[in-house]
Amino acid sequence: MKMPRFYRIVACLLGVFWTVTLLAADSPPGSGSAPVRAILPEAFGGWQMQGKAQTSTDPSAADPSNAAILKEYRFTDLAQATYTSVDGRTLKIRAARFADASGAFGAYTFYLQPEMAKEQIDDQGASLKAGEGQRVLFYRGHVLVDAVFSRESVMSVAQLRELAGMLPRPTGSNGNLPGFIEFMPRRGYVANTQKYVMGPAGLAALAPPVSAETVDFGASSEVSVGRYNLASGDATLMLISYPTPQLAADHLRRLDPEHQPPAGTKGVSTIGSVGSILYKRTGPLLAIASGPASESDMKSLLGLVNYEASVTWNENTYFDKNNNIGVLIVNVLLLCAILGAMAIVAGVAFGGFRILMKRWFPDRVFDRPEQIEFISLHLAEATSEDSPQTGTEGPKKPT
Repeated sequence: MKMPRFYRIVACLLGVFWTVTLLAADSPPGSGSAPVRAILPEAFGGWQMQGKAQTSTDPSAADPSNAAILKEYRFTDLAQATYTSVDGRTLKIRAARFADASGAFGAYTFYLQPEMAKEQIDDQGASLKAGEGQRVLFYRGHVLVDAVFSRESVMSVAQLRELAGMLPRPTGSNGNLPGFIEFMPRRGYVANTQKYVMGPAGLAALAPPVSAETVDFGASSEVSVGRYNLASGDATLMLISYPTPQLAADHLRRLDPEHQPPAGTKGVSTIGSVGSILYKRTGPLLAIASGPASESDMKSLLGLVNYEASVTWNENTYFDKNNNIGVLIVNVLLLCAILGAMAIVAGVAFGGFRILMKRWFPDRVFDRPEQIEFISLHLAEATSEDSPQTGTEGPKKPT
């Protein structure tokens, strides 16, 4: 028996509805849909929000003078609110959310000042005393928090740790930090001077040894800059990370067209110089040192930068739907699972509906006599007609 046309249309519409609903629910914050979860809670650690938090998706609302830099860090939205405690203190919080943890980390390093004291709040944090108040800057996942207390308290940092535990967290590889920053040397590093840069506007604000054109952010490059205190003076170390060693070698030739790597050194090049800067390539990294320190000290600093390839789970894979075959396979499997689940639900629903209709309205909706087509061979009747008759025997012929 064929399914009536009406039920086929209903099943198709239900399938389309389920598919659209699942796709809409899968839209991440910052991709054109409203954020799924608010950034700031109503209350935490004895602090109560006054009114409602003010939100915005415009980076100019977060920092008018550095809106272009926030865009490079993939800023998505901002929430700011004022909290009060029972002892009369006030707390003003500005929380900026980014597309991933790399953006929050970059913005944290951009606003971090050398005079700030390090505070272990969650991922990283720093505080600065200003008069009677206290300013605390920290990031957790893909959220950067700037908190200003009206009066300093010994419990301020502990209360912000509670706030950090209530902030939204990124999913998947969006929670990973850039791996190449681990190759910044620790020896001689000046605290709070490391800056992570994702675009030309952020690089221009640091007065780097080389220009943004030389770095070429269009090649998916990333930059980390830090200051070092060496025996002969200060030096600035700049690491430029490229997706592949070949790209790093090509950009090294842009920096120094006359540079030729020695034969047999594919991954690491010797230290060279262009004007007042010294450079070195190691794998996909370009290390550039400059400053008033002596050339020997800067060569020693560059010698501490050595790239080692490793396969780890904390590397950001950048799941690009257009270029990553892994995403395609995952999406195909998810689609098969969704379609299978929809088929099971539709089958159970239709079967249950049919049983109920047959129980409530027998022979009126389903299995009506005029709609039933049944082919019968009448084998029992044919057998009875072909069998010999039983009874008295007829007259016998004379012998």
